[in-house]
Amino acid sequence: MHWIGLIISFIVVGLIAGAVARLLVPGKQNLSIPMTIVIGIIGSFVGGFLGYLLFHKDAAEGFLQPAGIIGSIIGAVIVLLIWTRVGGRRSVTHR
Repeated sequence: MHWIGLIISFIVVGLIAGAVARLLVPGKQNLSIPMTIVIGIIGSFVGGFLGYLLFHKDAAEGFLQPAGIIGSIIGAVIVLLIWTRVGGRRSVTHR
């Protein structure tokens, strides 16, 4: 049962971080809700890794901390910016 709660927490935090990142990044992103959750989850890992590199602390006190949510949003913004830059280059033009 512990794993189900962890997975649901990842999904909820991913949705929140991905949605806030989409609001903060200018321009239109053609992403579905599941893709927004994936961006948020990947952003959570990126934010956690950057937080560990900067502050040398991990999630030993729990990952549902305000600093963890903020780190998840910052990581999701970084991931979304990379996604929009890389995804924009793969567009196909029709004649």
